[in-house]
Amino acid sequence: MNIPILMYHQIDEPPARGAPLRGLVVSPRSFSRQMMLLKLMGYKGLSMTALEPYLTGEKSGKVVGLTFDDGYQNNVHHALPVLSQHGFTATCYGVSSMIGGTNSWDRHLGIAEKPLMTVDDWRTWRDAGMDIGSHTRTHAALTKLPPDEAREQIASSKHELEQIVGCEVRHFCYPYGWFAPEHRHMVQEAGYVTATTTQRGRVHAGDDRYTLRRIMVARATHLGLFAAKVMTCYEDRRA
Repeated sequence: MNIPILMYHQIDEPPARGAPLRGLVVSPRSFSRQMMLLKLMGYKGLSMTALEPYLTGEKSGKVVGLTFDDGYQNNVHHALPVLSQHGFTATCYGVSSMIGGTNSWDRHLGIAEKPLMTVDDWRTWRDAGMDIGSHTRTHAALTKLPPDEAREQIASSKHELEQIVGCEVRHFCYPYGWFAPEHRHMVQEAGYVTATTTQRGRVHAGDDRYTLRRIMVARATHLGLFAAKVMTCYEDRRA
């Protein structure tokens, strides 16, 4: 069974043309149409926690994993109402030491800083039945850190998020998609159940749960392409 895990970042009005990484901002209208299409095609949008039995092969069905990287506040404002409307759940990966701050890790790229979710926002997300995952403490580039620092980024972010939000954090996402085999083992040792990457393609039951592929949804992903990414081997061929 092919399982698409969709990767989003911001759900907001995209910045002006020429802005760095403009493609990572999906408009609320586009997101709403994409979720409606999933519903019409008979798919169930699931958080990583709800997706677990499908990843192990205990369950099967038309499911799509829904993930949001970084924890932008606009996910609560624009994505959460749409997800709730369709009965979908999703996982948002938070940067534990930056809660209530901004995406300051992008400053050197000239990317506009946008608000990240506050503690209250995270609790609103949790109380709506959504899932919370970890994206390290500081959006760290793990492959550029000494092993001890990488391990601390991975493990401490889990504990910090659990204490702040008051729920179990079972899932991890590698910042920038950068990781080495030792980081995969650090994630497993820290007690996470899955880890997602930026490697392209759909996943299958029984795949390594700590190197899960995903499908990026970008600003320019029109509905036809969106359907192809979910329903066909389009992304698998580009893996």
